[in-house]
This record gives sequence, structure tokens and C-alpha cells, in this order.
Amino acid sequence: MFDNFLIRPDSLRNEVQDGEVIGFTLAVRHANYRGCYLSLHNGYFLEVDGTTYPRSSQTFEVNGREPRSFEALRTAVWEHWDYDDEGLLHVAAPGGLAPGEHIVRLQQSVLAAYGYLPTDEEWVTNPPEPGTGAGSDKTPQIVSYRLTLTEPEMSR
Repeated sequence: MFDNFLIRPDSLRNEVQDGEVIGFTLAVRHANYRGCYLSLHNGYFLEVDGTTYPRSSQTFEVNGREPRSFEALRTAVWEHWDYDDEGLLHVAAPGGLAPGEHIVRLQQSVLAAYGYLPTDEEWVTNPPEPGTGAGSDKTPQIVSYRLTLTEPEMSR
């Protein structure tokens, strides 16, 4: 539905901390018009130029809070990510990305949207791996984007 607009095209940036490039960031949006409680947001399948960045290398920033791991978000049962709000996906990748064009493949994983599903109980204890299609809600396919990194750094 909204998968082609999940990443703001001009948002790809390297992230610098204490003078060192520690990774990169992307501004992302929620695919479901209802948004979701953060405890249901399971992370992303993310591949940049053929390199896959697992959920363990990702943190998520939204609602004016510091970036958190998706494991930490599992406890954010009362915090909502609204449809129209951008989140910032931080990816740990020492050295970041080179300036220029990159092919980004992404699939958002949200564990439930419309109430009880037969998989819900299993996914609470054993969340599916993003990119498998399980938990993909409104993003059933991995979507490709061409993004340009024009600024070599972004300070925190």
C-alpha cells in the first residue's frame, strides 16, 4: 500500500559520534494508516548495495526519544508510532556509506495490525526475522529504493 514511500528520499546520512563515522541513518514512516504501538514494531529487513544489516545492528528513534533497540521497544506497550510521524532508523556500520547513490532494499516488520491472529502468541516469544514476509503487515514485498548520500556526515 504505502511501501514505496516508507523512506524519505533525501534522508540517507552517515552518523558521526566523537569524530568517528559509526553508521548511517534513514528517515522512515509507518506503512499502516493506523500506526502501531511500538511494542509491535519488530524492525526491518535492510540491505544496502547487497550488504544485509540485521535487526541486531538497528536502533529506532521516534517520539523525541533516544534511539532504542527493537528488543527494548518490545516493552513500549503504551507508546504509539503515528502514521504521519517519521522515525529515524539508525544502523551500526563502522565507516558508514560512501557518498553517492545506493540501492536500499527494505521491508518493515509489524507483528499485528487488526487484532488477534493465530501467530500472535508465537510472535510475542519468538518474533519473526524481518524480510521473511512474516509480520510484514502492509509491506508484503521487499521494496527497492535509489537513495543518494550527499552529506558525508551527520553529528549527534
